[in-house]
Amino acid sequence: MENLMDGFRRFRETYFEDHRRLFEALAAKGQNPKVLLIGCCDSRVDPAIIFDAQPGEMFVLRNVANLVPPYAPDQGHHGTSAAVEFAVCGLEVEHIVVLGHARCGGVRALIEGSTGAETDFVSGWMHIARSARDRALALTLSAGQPIEAARRMCEQETVAISLGNLMTFPWIREKVEQGRLMLHGWFFDLDSGELFRLDPISNTFLAV
Repeated sequence: MENLMDGFRRFRETYFEDHRRLFEALAAKGQNPKVLLIGCCDSRVDPAIIFDAQPGEMFVLRNVANLVPPYAPDQGHHGTSAAVEFAVCGLEVEHIVVLGHARCGGVRALIEGSTGAETDFVSGWMHIARSARDRALALTLSAGQPIEAARRMCEQETVAISLGNLMTFPWIREKVEQGRLMLHGWFFDLDSGELFRLDPISNTFLAV
């Protein structure tokens, strides 16, 4: 914990002082980000660092495996859906980026069948991506490819699943169809540092 306190002191003495006017403006005027970024809570993949973003630029939502559940307006506790609703309907962001990444622990557990029935929440949450797992295993194993290929494909398929589920939200679909909101699928390779984007025409990830 002392490392975190030391980090805060460095932030307060350097970054905060260098950007004091920005923080003052954000405090006085509120936030007005144009981008909602949905990423994984993996500690190795920090969107602000990856995209060199300033405070106030991105509204960031992070959860296990960057998943978005389908639209389900009931009395359950929908933290991800609530954040999406606030960003789209409250902040009126113009872009939603779903950012997947290599070596995702949630996807690895899903592929290897080790999310564990004994978990209270993880296995149920990863069920959102079960079709991605089934597709990845079917395509890679039938071709004689190693399990690593299945994990990579599933990591990318989770991005497509989240994009598809976003379109089940009526106020997202309406804005997309009106051209007021754009959805993007991106994938960060933790090993090489490369960024890939999902091409809607070929339905494949292309290097940026």
